[in-house]
Amino acid sequence: MHWILLRGLTREQGHWGHFPAQLRSAFPEHRFYTVDLPGTGTLFREDSPDSIPEIRRRVCEQVNHIPRPFSLLALSMGGMVALDWAQHAEPGELQHLVLVNTSSGFSPFWKRMRPLAWPRVTQLLARRELFHRERDILRLTSNREIPLSLCKAWYSIQRQRPVSYRTALNQLRAAARFQPLPERPMADALLLASKGDRIVHWHCSAELERRWCWTLRLHPDAGHDLPLDEPDWIIRQMKNWLPGALSG
Repeated sequence: MHWILLRGLTREQGHWGHFPAQLRSAFPEHRFYTVDLPGTGTLFREDSPDSIPEIRRRVCEQVNHIPRPFSLLALSMGGMVALDWAQHAEPGELQHLVLVNTSSGFSPFWKRMRPLAWPRVTQLLARRELFHRERDILRLTSNREIPLSLCKAWYSIQRQRPVSYRTALNQLRAAARFQPLPERPMADALLLASKGDRIVHWHCSAELERRWCWTLRLHPDAGHDLPLDEPDWIIRQMKNWLPGALSG
């Protein structure tokens, strides 16, 4: 099975850290590919589009070399891209969908980004001092102790492949305006959310569960960056869910 991993707002494949290697160890028969959203990572010299469908189209252009069908594991705004992808996929293109701490236009704006998070996020994106910005992004998105080595690693990513302020604003606009189609794109998907998420309310994932009868699993205290805080928990949920999804 082939998996595509998508990160969220202003983040790139390097921000997955050890998580892809942990997935490969847990699922040795599967292949995992980290793919950057336009304007980030290997594509940092580009500007991001300001709509989720256009971001999705640009991502699709990058994965023609990956055999179909493949599955998507996506975090935050990457989950919006994955959901839009699932609703516009060609027959037989996508197999499984795992969405982590994502949101959509089905939920009110004050749950899609918590009111206290809005000024903090916009302030951080505009901040020019890179090390402290990346440290404070980690403090906002993680509920665990942040080692100095991780702050340095994220600082290094931003130094090497800086995300422009224009891309950040375009991504914010795209996320704020995203409205899925009303039709359920597949029989089941795995929704993973953190009750301790200080950016996106877990009710956004619960709304997708309510509308489409998808599988929802909640972590009691992890932060928005669930793959950073609790990678083993994610892997356990996938191992428990995949056999039923495969048989279905």
